[in-house]
Amino acid sequence: QVQLVESGGGLVQPGGSLRLSCAASQSILSINAMGWYRQAPGKQRELVATIASGGSTNYADSVKDRFTISRDTAKNTVYLQMNGLKPEDTAVYYCNAQRPYMNQWGKGTLVTVSS
Repeated sequence: QVQLVESGGGLVQPGGSLRLSCAASQSILSINAMGWYRQAPGKQRELVATIASGGSTNYADSVKDRFTISRDTAKNTVYLQMNGLKPEDTAVYYCNAQRPYMNQWGKGTLVTVSS
């Protein structure tokens, strides 16, 4: 199993930016897809963005043009750059790693967007 550790959450004002990091305990190139999901209070967990081992990316419509997922394969780390944050982006953000017979989650990092 891969271990995932998220960091970078915090309190930010509307319109601000944050960068989340997800450090993996093994090579992320060995993982079919890594992604960020979020869960707001009282809501179901939802997809934010994913990046496949080949580098292709996918985004939820609600974050397109504001969020960018990227990776540093030398550091085995996936990032989520979040710009133009809105109060509705407030949630716990979880890192996810998937490959056959594995669906691993990190413990999450809280992002609060509020003035």
